[in-house]
Amino acid sequence: MTKKVIALDLDGTLLNSDSQLSDFTKETIKKISQKGHKVVITTGRPYRMALEFYQELELHTPMINFNGSLTHIPGKNWKFEQSVTLDKAYLLDMVKREEEIEADFVAGEYRKKFYITNPNEKVADPKLFGMESFVPEHRFQSHLVTKDPNAILLQTRVHDKYALAEDLRAFYQEELAINTWGGPLNILECSHKGVNKAFALNYLLNSLNLSRQDLIAFGDEQNDTEMLDFAGLGYAMKNANPELLPHADRQLSLTNDQDGVAHELENLFL
Repeated sequence: MTKKVIALDLDGTLLNSDSQLSDFTKETIKKISQKGHKVVITTGRPYRMALEFYQELELHTPMINFNGSLTHIPGKNWKFEQSVTLDKAYLLDMVKREEEIEADFVAGEYRKKFYITNPNEKVADPKLFGMESFVPEHRFQSHLVTKDPNAILLQTRVHDKYALAEDLRAFYQEELAINTWGGPLNILECSHKGVNKAFALNYLLNSLNLSRQDLIAFGDEQNDTEMLDFAGLGYAMKNANPELLPHADRQLSLTNDQDGVAHELENLFL
């Protein structure tokens, strides 16, 4: 069988509702990798927040973070590494509008660091940033923002995060890609215009001399739309946002809490 690139979203897709990998999922992914298929974590999460799952799955493949802004191989110097940033002016402006957009926090995300406007652990979970707790160096100060971030992350109190995303895109004249995370949190992530998971996967396939027909993708949220459209075979989870379904070739009969991805991979390859 032709070896495939298998792009896996994390939240709401590969991870269960407790943000964990089940033993069955871990063992299945390891068996898939041993057969020569390239399993690629493709997530809105920053690198810090995805690394533990990469390690649990014993992967050595590229990883895609920040909804496509960063494509890299953890711990290695890879000649095809790609890091796309957005103008820091957007971060500074969004911080000024923090109350207007009802943000619990606004954070500038970089590959190895972040700055957050409200490092209050009763409001912002440090685990969202791959940390056990915040330290003073994490507090946002405008003079520290000397480089362009990979992404801007915010948690909002508004009832409809999708409507807020639309409003922000319009406000910034469609110069930002603004996506939501899977799962229950009211999280929005802002990236450079034109950057999404399909953008990064297209780049990755080109670096591997493969085509989109070699790509299988799994997702559950609106930030997976372009990825499922692009993939040769795109799966939506049973628990997927209904707006994602028209973009999927198939919908799984199982949710993320039922190991839907692992069961389908077992059916396909094992």
